[in-house]
Amino acid sequence: MTQQPNFLSHLRTLLAGGLLLLLTACSTLDRGQSPELDRQGSWVVLPFANHTETPLAGNRAESIAEALLRTNGMARVKRYPGAAQQEALFDASERKQQDEALAWAKQQGARYALGGAVDEWRYKVGVDGEPAAGVTLQIIDVASGDTLWSGTGGKSGWSREALSAVAQQLIRDLLKTGLAGAR
Repeated sequence: MTQQPNFLSHLRTLLAGGLLLLLTACSTLDRGQSPELDRQGSWVVLPFANHTETPLAGNRAESIAEALLRTNGMARVKRYPGAAQQEALFDASERKQQDEALAWAKQQGARYALGGAVDEWRYKVGVDGEPAAGVTLQIIDVASGDTLWSGTGGKSGWSREALSAVAQQLIRDLLKTGLAGAR
């Protein structure tokens, strides 16, 4: 009779491990070491490059990143005003806009800049239409132009999840490491 509860216990453990493995298999993250950051320092969100076929994916990711900076205690956050312009597919002036935005950040007296790129932002083709997002982020020291931290990741969700929710989870997970050294 003691064998039945022991079997159920092993089955539960196996199912829990399988579920955990399934949930962690839905995302991939690579992040650098957390830099020491001044929590009181001012921030700017630079234009995110859009390397996808989805119009305005960079702008959407910028909005999410800006909000997450604020929710992580970074109260002094501005967004580059030129970023609201319409994105062209495979924009050749991407680097020029990034340099202009960084120069603007210096004029604003910002301490840190958050830049990035969106590599995937879509619903996968198929019966379920799973949402998938891929993002790269960098924290830049505005004065020197040095990259203090970078992280990249991809995440897919379940068929009933919103793409914006999957992207928000991904950007939050990436920023968790990038902002961990803020004091």
